[in-house]
Amino acid sequence: MPINKQTLKDDAFAGFRSFDQLDINRVPRAPGLYVVLKPEGFERVFLAKSVGARFKKRDPSLPKPALNAEWIENADVLYIGKAGPGSTGNRGLRKHIQEFTDFGRGKPVGHWDGRLIWQLAGSQSLIIAWKELAAEELNNAEAEYHAEFVRTYGKLPFANLVQARTKGA
Repeated sequence: MPINKQTLKDDAFAGFRSFDQLDINRVPRAPGLYVVLKPEGFERVFLAKSVGARFKKRDPSLPKPALNAEWIENADVLYIGKAGPGSTGNRGLRKHIQEFTDFGRGKPVGHWDGRLIWQLAGSQSLIIAWKELAAEELNNAEAEYHAEFVRTYGKLPFANLVQARTKGA
């Protein structure tokens, strides 16, 4: 079954705001999953250079053939990630999504996962949604979403370069 806005809403995802309209204070502090989706009518255009930050002098950009190889034309979901509580318990969705958006706005924060999002023209129009989960459910939930996506589309979402796995798998 395709993973799209409706199936995510049916599975208790919330938010569904574009990056340029996101009020970070409305994002919960709890741990959970988050997804990035294409808005209706989104046209894929790859930038030669990512608008994402350089972190530790690493360029987040990939060459266009590599981007084309990751793209899935008929998939709405571009990235599936998780936000754990962190070692002190104060990270969660709000902090993680803030770092993700800051990276996409050129701030040098350590959020390398999902970096291909920021090599799309119009990335600020992309939609982000989230679902609160208990910390002990995160790894399995992310792995299940990745596995379902691969079953449906034959590979991971565009900006997921590593498949999540459950512990012991």
